[in-house]
Order: sequence, then C-alpha cells, then structure tokens
Amino acid sequence: MTEQQTLAARQTADIKIMQKVNAVHRESFAIKFPGQLEHILRLTAERLQAGLDKRDGVDVTRPETWRLSTQEIAELAEALYYISQVKAALPSQE
Repeated sequence: MTEQQTLAARQTADIKIMQKVNAVHRESFAIKFPGQLEHILRLTAERLQAGLDKRDGVDVTRPETWRLSTQEIAELAEALYYISQVKAALPSQE
C-alpha cells in the first residue's frame, strides 16, 4: 500500500467514525430538543412577564419608568411567538 492509499484509508475510517458519532448526537438532540424548547419558551415568557411587572414605581402611562424598552418588549413577544410556533410544529411526543 502506498502512503496515499494508507492516508485515504485512514481518512475513510475517520469519516465512518464521525458519521456514527454524529448520528448519536443527532438522535440525542432530537430526543432532547422538545424539552429544551419548552425550557426556552418558559424562560422567554418569564423574562417578558418580569419586564411587564407594574410594581415598584412603574407607571404604565410613562414608558420611561418601564423595566424594558418598547423594542425589548416587542422582541421578547416576537421570540415567544416564533418559539411557540416551532413547538407547535413538532410532532407530539406523547
């Protein structure tokens, strides 16, 4: 076997190993993703809710007293919408 053939054989073997490893990671991701998505959805909703809290001197008629800017509120609401759309599009895990 020439040096090039040996190198090609080693590269082929490495690719086969990486395909097996990647398959395991893909399967693990597919199993964990719905739960992670639920967690992300909850954290985003909690952040938005905390930003909309009206206690401690927040006056809803005065945006300068708000905990979040109008842009942050819009971005969190939009993220919440899109994350919920992705979650709804996933096949049911039940």
